[in-house]
Amino acid sequence: MVNKIFIEFVALIIRNRFHRLLKERMEDSARKYNYMTVPAAIKELEKIGMIRPCGGSYVMHHAVTAVQKEILKAFDMNETKIRKQAQELSALIDSIEKNDKDQCSERSES
Repeated sequence: MVNKIFIEFVALIIRNRFHRLLKERMEDSARKYNYMTVPAAIKELEKIGMIRPCGGSYVMHHAVTAVQKEILKAFDMNETKIRKQAQELSALIDSIEKNDKDQCSERSES
């Protein structure tokens, strides 16, 4: 029970930070955006995804939309940072998979 309460507490802290950054971005902007609420922003950012073509490295599935770019500005991020992080994540996953294959081949040789 204590673990659940702790996790909820941490989630609340993260959500409040998310809300504050979105609210500050809205105040700086002259327009009112419907997608600058926490649930709407999370739903929109969840659409940023990566795919892995047959045997290749992971790549971004779609371009970052204008709405996503506006939300990312609230977190001092942009499309370039997202693409760079996607490339770094792809390289990390590839290296982990290579290490796993090497370990499996070593075990089968033993």
